[in-house]
Amino acid sequence: MTTFSESKPWPSPAVASPVLWWLRLEGLAVAMLSAIFYARTGASWWLFAALWLLPDLSFLAYLDGPRLGSYCYNAVHSYLLPAVLVTAALLLRQAPLLPFALLWFNHIGVDRLLGYGLKYPGGFGFTHLGKLGKRPPSAPAPLR
Repeated sequence: MTTFSESKPWPSPAVASPVLWWLRLEGLAVAMLSAIFYARTGASWWLFAALWLLPDLSFLAYLDGPRLGSYCYNAVHSYLLPAVLVTAALLLRQAPLLPFALLWFNHIGVDRLLGYGLKYPGGFGFTHLGKLGKRPPSAPAPLR
């Protein structure tokens, strides 16, 4: 049996238009809603700006290879962990945790909007939104 890391890289794109457009619009919706809710918390926009790139520290796991890198990147760039943080904040009545979860949601939403998807172990450029850097004619242009 061949494992994914031994097989050929994932085909590009992993998702084709118009589904790719829907996924990007979904990212826009999450980014907009999380920014609106963040504003409603009354938290500092300086905190938002200072911590917004924090999830991208997960890139450092790629120094140990694409397999570990993709696992770490995906764990931090999935909506699952910020959703757990929101749930914990609400259940434990710890409102100060909400701004952190909302800026985390915002970061992920903006990443999706720009075409940065969850990574496959074949390498950083292989994402669930397609291969970074090269796109077929039917794929939407990056919004970068």
